Amino acid sequence: MSAVEYRFIEPLDVLFLRGNKLFGDPGSYGESLVPPWPSVAAGSLRSRMLADEGVDLPAFAAGRVSHPTLGTPEKPGTFAITLFSLARRMADCTVEPLFISPADLVIAETEGQASSIRRLIPAAPAKGVSCSAPLPLLPVLAEEERGKPAGGYWLTASAWRDYLAGGTPKAGDVIKSGELWRIDPRVGVGLDAATGRAADGRLFSVQAVAMRKREHLKQDGFDVGFLAGVSGAVPASVGMLRLGGDGRAAAVHPAKPKLPEVDYAAIAAARRCRIILTSPGIFPGGWALPGEDGRFSLGGVSGQVVCAAVPRAEVVSGWDLARWQPKPARRAAPAGSVYWLEDLEASPETLRKLADTGLWLEPCEDAQRRAEGFNRFVIAPF
Repeated sequence: MSAVEYRFIEPLDVLFLRGNKLFGDPGSYGESLVPPWPSVAAGSLRSRMLADEGVDLPAFAAGRVSHPTLGTPEKPGTFAITLFSLARRMADCTVEPLFISPADLVIAETEGQASSIRRLIPAAPAKGVSCSAPLPLLPVLAEEERGKPAGGYWLTASAWRDYLAGGTPKAGDVIKSGELWRIDPRVGVGLDAATGRAADGRLFSVQAVAMRKREHLKQDGFDVGFLAGVSGAVPASVGMLRLGGDGRAAAVHPAKPKLPEVDYAAIAAARRCRIILTSPGIFPGGWALPGEDGRFSLGGVSGQVVCAAVPRAEVVSGWDLARWQPKPARRAAPAGSVYWLEDLEASPETLRKLADTGLWLEPCEDAQRRAEGFNRFVIAPF
């Protein structure tokens, strides 16, 4: 695999990060999706690359012009998003990735702050207990008193490193969404397509996302943006991007994040592991990993899936600029989903290669979505 180029994308305006729900009718409300799908970064970076090289955009959209690394809309080239996450740029200009809390972590709150973090442990159901779960083990949280887990937390780099090493992050190493961005409701006006003027009775509301900026707070701290990793191409490292709905302004900067190294040799020797999705997973079997009869099998790696913690499915869609039409809606397992595998058959090399390429069949069933950064994951000890 080619070297990965990392870019910090800094929003310079509020963002409209639209999901897959229609809006625009009188009285409708458009929600923003945070974090957005990795396709947002893919589209923004690829558009900038085409513009920098003076490519005829209508000809490229029609497939009459091919790009060395982007290919064509029908047949994408080597460009691929390998990582897309929230990130914060510290006062010393270092960029720290932030990861959505995995589904096997349960965070408790006290007075609006994280007070404890515990992990779900795969366990067999007690004798006589039956359920509809298709796997032999269930993710169980043993606790003396029933409590409601808190949501909206993100793992810092230190918390992510502890988690991938098989430990449990400290409560002080997670950060609340409210410290990263705010929702800024805006009112929109529907336009008459024929006249280009405001249409009567076409007011609607939409969520704008205002990322935290250090200069706005007039204090030391950090700027919030996004971290994108790209393989197979060299995206722009300075200048401007059009990001999200309405093409809001964002700046792009080179970044060198410190990401934890995975000990593939130890995982292969242990013959068990966890697979944690870092982007939505679009699989032929819905939430289930590729394979048959509960056994994961892909890219020379196989193992028995014994347990899974998968939040409610989401639907991934988007807008296809080349064809000027909606992309097909696909049901996806959310980022942060966790799968436990036993009886793992793999070498360190095959594990590394699979992690580099993502959870895609060969030949790839959806080359466009692969280039956009879906089905990305990390491997961690069981």
